[in-house]
Amino acid sequence: MQKLGLSQSLSQKLSPQQIQFIKLLQVPTAELETRIEEELEVNPALEEGKEEREEQNAEEEFPEASSEKEDEINVEDYLRDDDFSGYKMQGDGDNLDDKDMPIPMMSTLNEQLMNQLGFLGLDERRYVIGKQLVGSIEGDGYIRRDLDAILNDLAFSQNVETDKEELEEILYRIQAFDPPGIAARDLQECLMLQLERKDESNVDVLVAKKIIHECFEEFTKKHYKKILKKLGIDDEDFLKDAIELITKLNPKPGGSMPGGGLARTQYLMPDFILVNNDGDLELSLNSRNAPELRVSRSYSDMFQAYQKSDKKDKKLKDTVSFVKQKLDAAKWFIDAIKQRQQTLLNTMNAIVEYQYDFFLEGDESRLRPMILKDIAEKISMDISTVSRVANSKSVQTEYGLFPLKYFFSEGIATDSGEDVSSREVKHILKNIIEGEDKKKPLSDDKLEKLLKAKGYNIARRTVAKYREQLHIPVARLRKEL
Repeated sequence: MQKLGLSQSLSQKLSPQQIQFIKLLQVPTAELETRIEEELEVNPALEEGKEEREEQNAEEEFPEASSEKEDEINVEDYLRDDDFSGYKMQGDGDNLDDKDMPIPMMSTLNEQLMNQLGFLGLDERRYVIGKQLVGSIEGDGYIRRDLDAILNDLAFSQNVETDKEELEEILYRIQAFDPPGIAARDLQECLMLQLERKDESNVDVLVAKKIIHECFEEFTKKHYKKILKKLGIDDEDFLKDAIELITKLNPKPGGSMPGGGLARTQYLMPDFILVNNDGDLELSLNSRNAPELRVSRSYSDMFQAYQKSDKKDKKLKDTVSFVKQKLDAAKWFIDAIKQRQQTLLNTMNAIVEYQYDFFLEGDESRLRPMILKDIAEKISMDISTVSRVANSKSVQTEYGLFPLKYFFSEGIATDSGEDVSSREVKHILKNIIEGEDKKKPLSDDKLEKLLKAKGYNIARRTVAKYREQLHIPVARLRKEL
């Protein structure tokens, strides 16, 4: 039996203005100018330039806009419910500004390969086969789709009958395209394709080919003694030189263009500049974060004139409503930019104060354990606000350019009872591995004992985790001749 009833519930929804503010807070300096230009284009009531004295009383002229700002620009009111996991800075999950990220003008991997396909002079039928093969190449440059499946695709979707022999013939021609190693079906074939383009009179090339062709499994497991025995090589230097040649080959020929080639622009523009003035750390915002914007005086005058006129006319009412909407939006945008500046400075000042010793000397071992919550409590703001600031911003120091995420890390206990940054432990771990005997590399158990001997209480599984985060392989794969 169904029953009808009433229930009350409270829920929070982001207004369009709130969403815009979140995006403004997240956007890095390099993209802020583009965002402001977009706003200037769509809102004629917003202008570049210093605010005029009369416009500073805009809150009195537009009380509704002022009230709206108080209701909607309070960051904490709508950001505190987000869930953030301590020191982890993997992004906030809303991806609100993904579509606004600038994309560089460049051809994709697929386009480059199709251009090269055009130079083969294939007839129409074989061109369709070549096009199907190129379309099967993944972003890292490999064809992992089974050739039988490609044959079926050609028959059913392109109405082209062919056989495996012809398909492989065209594939081999595509494998001669640039970049070297493209269209390989596995790593072994990829490396061999690259070696085939090298000078065959070179002894290292000949040995490298034999290693990949006859001893690939032993090579991947670094069983060098087995390779020497299998190939009948007495001189280890021959093997060492050949392996060095192989390791310089590209295992992902399409890897510079993930997903086929549309990579995002990587800007090296700092959001903050920190100067060490004889021990006095002076922080400033990049000047591009503080644009001069104002409300259009002509639009303000127009609104006042309309307000004094006869409001009975419907067209006039619509005009007044439109002008007021644009004025409110311009005033809100200017206030949002100012609050963005203040939020950025408050957050960065707290980070500088917390990591003062590091900024003073640039010594990585002086970094303190710090999570989002530490900074959020220091500036009395929500963790989500700090995350949005830290996620895509960087600071220029005399020791280099650092992303703000660099300064956040978990703590590790030491024998003295103090907490040290996990980044410091990683730094020590990296130095130990770099100084090990490569003929007998250290296992994770041995690394754990060495770290404990230095006073760092750390478990073997944590050693393994940090080693993987540093992109350092296991001991067996670090072994060298």
